[in-house]
Amino acid sequence: MIGLPEAIKALLFDLDGVLTGTAELHRQAWKRTFDDFLAGRQGQGPFTEQDYLDYVDGRPRADGVRTFLASRGITLPEGGPDDPPSAETINGVGNRKNELLLSIIQNEGVRPYPGSRRYLEAARDAGLRIGVVTSSANGAAVLDAADLTPFVQARVDGVTIVSEGLRGKPAPDSFLAGAKALGVVPAETAVFEDALSGVQAGRDGKFGFVVGVDRANQADALRAHGADIVVTDLAQLLEA
Repeated sequence: MIGLPEAIKALLFDLDGVLTGTAELHRQAWKRTFDDFLAGRQGQGPFTEQDYLDYVDGRPRADGVRTFLASRGITLPEGGPDDPPSAETINGVGNRKNELLLSIIQNEGVRPYPGSRRYLEAARDAGLRIGVVTSSANGAAVLDAADLTPFVQARVDGVTIVSEGLRGKPAPDSFLAGAKALGVVPAETAVFEDALSGVQAGRDGKFGFVVGVDRANQADALRAHGADIVVTDLAQLLEA
């Protein structure tokens, strides 16, 4: 009924770009943050869509900053999680992006993809366990704003990743924690991801099925990173 192998008992969804359209808001916030940061540095071009996909998408905030800046040969001190957005540190740049993201969300709101909501309803009605695994520290707020919280039985987000010392995607730690919270083993669990780093995490965690959600015209790359199937909308699985 929901386009998955019969052995699957639980589903773990990424949030931004899979359940909600907030991935585009993240892109906007990252681009504005990095473009402002790079503007005063000689020989540095703007932050691109490919930069987002290669170095930032799906990763915890500080990891995204660190990985992207390393690609440009730029090093900054780490600082701490409470650094002000004005600080020239890894955490300061990340907090600058988060401040901007929250402003964009407040102004534009959060909307779930209609096909994703339909899929959640079908999964709930089929009796499957549902969890959300996101690198965002704003996971609870986004789920509430999109009215998706009632579907979710377990949530692992950026706050959990920091508090439990988990490695961020592409490491499988956060998905493994999500499966544990739902009381299932990875082989009985499907992962739904739009980010290459998240698909890789699902593959490396030996999950039973990995669904790549292609929101950025990267179907081949999603398959190469470990997706068992690629769809452009979760509702396509209901029609399979």
